[in-house]
Amino acid sequence: MTPAALGASALRDHPLPPVVDGDKETKGRILVIAGSREVPGAALLTATAAMRAGAGKLRIATVESAAHQLGMAMPEAMVIALPEARDGGFATAAAKRIGELAGEADAVVAGPGVQRNATCPRIVSTLLACGAALALDVAFLEALHEADEARARSPILLPNSDELASLLDCDPRDVEADPVGCGRSAAERYKSVVLVKGVASHVVTADGQVWTYEGGAPGLGVSGSGDVLAGIVGGLISRGAEPLNALLWAVWLHGEAGAALAKKIGPIGFLAREISDEVPALLPR
Repeated sequence: MTPAALGASALRDHPLPPVVDGDKETKGRILVIAGSREVPGAALLTATAAMRAGAGKLRIATVESAAHQLGMAMPEAMVIALPEARDGGFATAAAKRIGELAGEADAVVAGPGVQRNATCPRIVSTLLACGAALALDVAFLEALHEADEARARSPILLPNSDELASLLDCDPRDVEADPVGCGRSAAERYKSVVLVKGVASHVVTADGQVWTYEGGAPGLGVSGSGDVLAGIVGGLISRGAEPLNALLWAVWLHGEAGAALAKKIGPIGFLAREISDEVPALLPR
């Protein structure tokens, strides 16, 4: 199937839920599972982006060593400190509590900054069964191999080329040679909507539909940018957007936010934390 351009026409065909008046509950409850001892800021980047995309009620689940500083940096959030393993990631005891928290959320975005360890597959299995709209990134993508396949809903997957290669047991060079084909294989295997990240980004569905976004700016290739993208996805699904619609809009919003910063600051040199601030003005009224 020939990829469609991800632009105004595609977005009109895949609208977001309308903006509604009301309290924070009407805009969705999101759980961000992110951060580790060495990368606590990933949770902050993801959570900020989720709120900028319109989420209403925010919880962050992170490791004990990161929780206090995240609570101070993100006063909008309830921050839950979970048991921490020696490697600075989630301990085994964290999985049960994560399942409880996910069961109370409308949407979950999980993985940014998380330390890869033996607990990750257990957490992924819990999340796949929780019933909330789900986006998986980084450490939790690789854990899909070992996770229990029982699932309540199909997740959104946000891999880079190395992570996609891991999902498919292939070489990253295979992904670089055929990103769309590999994205389609992952979407079919994991019954998911998949974003294949790159200079050109591809959104691929299990039934073979493909959209390609070629906008943005060189400055988006910077540490933390993917965490922001994951947060935008999470914010949109928390508002009730269908997974495909949310991913299409998130890729476009992320890219156009980068383009806006490139005009203000320059093509490179802006920070990932600045991307989220551009998102509200780009959202449909």
